[in-house]
Amino acid sequence: MPYRTKIVRIRTHNTLIYYLSLPTSDDRKIIAFMEQLGKILIVDDNEDVLFALNLLLEPYAEKIKVAVTPDRIEHFMTTFQPDIILLDMNFSRDAISGQEGFESLEQILRIDSQAVVIFMTAYADTDKAVRAIKAGATDFIPKPWEKEKLLATLSSGIKLRRSRCEVNLLKEQVEVLSGAGSSVEESIIGESAAMQEVFATIEKLRDTDANILILGENGTGKDVIARLLYRCSPRYGHPFVTIDLGSIPEQLFESELFGYEKGAFTDARKPKAGRMEVATGGTLFLDEIGNLSLSMQAKLLTAIEKRQISRLGSTQSVPIDVRLICATNADIRHLVEEGNFRQDLLYRINTIELHIPPLRERGNDIILLAEYFLQRYARKYQKEMRGLTREAKAKLLRYPWPGNVRELRNVLSRAGILSRGEEISAETLKRCIDPTRIMETEAMQEEGGIASAAEKESISYDKVYQNYLDSLVENADAEDDEKLAEVLQESQKKLLEVLIRKALEYTGGNNKRAAELLRMSRKTLYNIMSREKWDV
Repeated sequence: MPYRTKIVRIRTHNTLIYYLSLPTSDDRKIIAFMEQLGKILIVDDNEDVLFALNLLLEPYAEKIKVAVTPDRIEHFMTTFQPDIILLDMNFSRDAISGQEGFESLEQILRIDSQAVVIFMTAYADTDKAVRAIKAGATDFIPKPWEKEKLLATLSSGIKLRRSRCEVNLLKEQVEVLSGAGSSVEESIIGESAAMQEVFATIEKLRDTDANILILGENGTGKDVIARLLYRCSPRYGHPFVTIDLGSIPEQLFESELFGYEKGAFTDARKPKAGRMEVATGGTLFLDEIGNLSLSMQAKLLTAIEKRQISRLGSTQSVPIDVRLICATNADIRHLVEEGNFRQDLLYRINTIELHIPPLRERGNDIILLAEYFLQRYARKYQKEMRGLTREAKAKLLRYPWPGNVRELRNVLSRAGILSRGEEISAETLKRCIDPTRIMETEAMQEEGGIASAAEKESISYDKVYQNYLDSLVENADAEDDEKLAEVLQESQKKLLEVLIRKALEYTGGNNKRAAELLRMSRKTLYNIMSREKWDV
């Protein structure tokens, strides 16, 4: 479509002249209906080029960031997460080889293997273009560019980016749907006693069809547990449909959950099945159910009780057969007491309640999860990482993780990017934890509202030491030296037994990790347990 345009001429330092056909105010109305080009990062050492491209692409892009040096690429890749990168091939080293551009491309693809990178250069040739495509670039634009060709290239780039994201999402969904293991423990990481209790409950539910309410703080992995329950249920292989009730506006609740017929409202141009109808025969996961308003709760309760729904604009009832798994981070019973949640709905959704422990109460699971995430991001960023230093592990155990597993995953993702060595140090972790989080948790700890896993264990040990000291005090006046020695020996033995029991509980029964925690060899731990014949 031909646009009425105004012409802007920009002369750059290397004498190239860029003629930009910029849309007028009338044309912007047309652009509003075009597909946005997403977030664009432009890297070029020529500020005139940056200005020209920013001016040209501003009406089409969601957001634009510019950098005059490739040194800023890593920063923008992690903070801005661009959909398209327009990358100059030559910077300070020389003007024609393009080697710096290829090095920057390699860096970008290490951070995000799905990145869409479009090279720009004033010294284009066929060999260089072929090499760029082979190296992983999406396309190649010569300077000065033609506006129509540039926009067409960017339009193709954003479509490619979105297609890649969709493919990745589908791969993850297929992996979830087809990855049922032979046992529950293979599906989620956790060796602590608290998680073993969760696994045991899930095993008991394996052959049942009961509705389940999952309770836990934000970031504890309630959605992961919901998928695990689905994979261990008789309905596995049938639809698993998720809906975040907290994100649905009240006016869209019925259309999302129950569906609608053509003409039911202004934009209803064709009929659409609701989530409950799609989930029939399978499982419906209702996340953040505690955020539902009372009116929405009433409609959901009616559908559950009658086991049928009616689409908006229809008088026909549609039967539904779903297993409900609900989750919330709210104190659901407190909401009932305050009249903000219907008790009859609670009875319908909580045949079984499953409490997911916060990460700070899972002991050595913190280290297991951290090592898992570290290896995952090492593969993603193509880095060689052996693991965490001892100081880093200690720091992970001391921090109370108010954001739980989600926060841990985010911290390890940052650490994987920022680390320059083979091991993640405590200093690197400190840079990766949000400073405001640290301040908040320190304040909460001062008030006694939260304690880290390590602190919880130290509290238990303090009690043991106190009991040990009390027994010494009680016998301090004993005249019989042999009796005092006997009491001392028995107290030491009792102290050792409690410490070993605590270590094994802390590590979920893992002898190797318990021995490491107690600073002894596994053989020594085994010999002590065998000698004393402790049933641990």
